Amino acid sequence: MNDRDFVDAFEACAIPSGDFHHADHVRLAWIYLRECPLLEAIERFTTSLRRFAAHHGVPDLYHETITWSYLLLIHERMQRDDSPKDWEAFRAANRDLFGRKPSVLDRYYAPGTLQSALARRTFVLPDAGMGGRGSPTT
Repeated sequence: MNDRDFVDAFEACAIPSGDFHHADHVRLAWIYLRECPLLEAIERFTTSLRRFAAHHGVPDLYHETITWSYLLLIHERMQRDDSPKDWEAFRAANRDLFGRKPSVLDRYYAPGTLQSALARRTFVLPDAGMGGRGSPTT
């Protein structure tokens, strides 16, 4: 599916939830970040993702910190001078964005932070290396 058809299908909630995987999240973020300035891409992605989750009956699945962190990482990588300009090359050059266990976010967040209720409902800054200080619990 080309990028336009993919975005249209996602925004129309026409993709079954079981067919929308982590790599698809990264691809959608990459497309939005190519088309929009960062803040607009974050807004568009989070709005579309929340709508998609609600449509498929899993509104509590949305996680603000994970979503924003990936968008910010993808954006930063896209801004590098040597960043590939097409999707398949970007994916090949950034394999660490596609691993689920361990996640690239494990480098940035202390254990437990991403499991907190606070991190789920609002963006929490990375806290790895803080020795547990400031790790959210609620």
